[in-house]
Amino acid sequence: MKRKPTPTPAPDCPCGSTLPLMQCCQPILNGQQAAPTAEALMRSRYTAYVLKDVHWLLASWHSRTRPAELDLAADDSRWLGLTVHEHQQQDADHATVRFTARYKVGGRAWRLHERSRFEREAGLWVYVDGEQDPAA
Repeated sequence: MKRKPTPTPAPDCPCGSTLPLMQCCQPILNGQQAAPTAEALMRSRYTAYVLKDVHWLLASWHSRTRPAELDLAADDSRWLGLTVHEHQQQDADHATVRFTARYKVGGRAWRLHERSRFEREAGLWVYVDGEQDPAA
């Protein structure tokens, strides 16, 4: 009797949630679902960096601060994990997210501590900018 192959588990979402990618950030990256909060958008942007999804990174950037282009092709960063420390909603259209992202470049480990600002633009959360946050 042949045994059925064991199904391969769905990959975990890189953003650090306990959900599979297809139930977490992928619908946001694909444009099937809007990010319900600034934190969800930030997590989707981290996932986009892991997946080198330049299209989503640019699409989720505020029009007044978005760079003309973003080239991740030569970026050899290997993203290792995300920790969200704080999500503050200032009002219905403004929020900040403080986080630490761990990564390696050339075999050396780094940590990015940032406080990112988000605004709603045309009803959708978008990334405005971020500042290094050594206190994270």
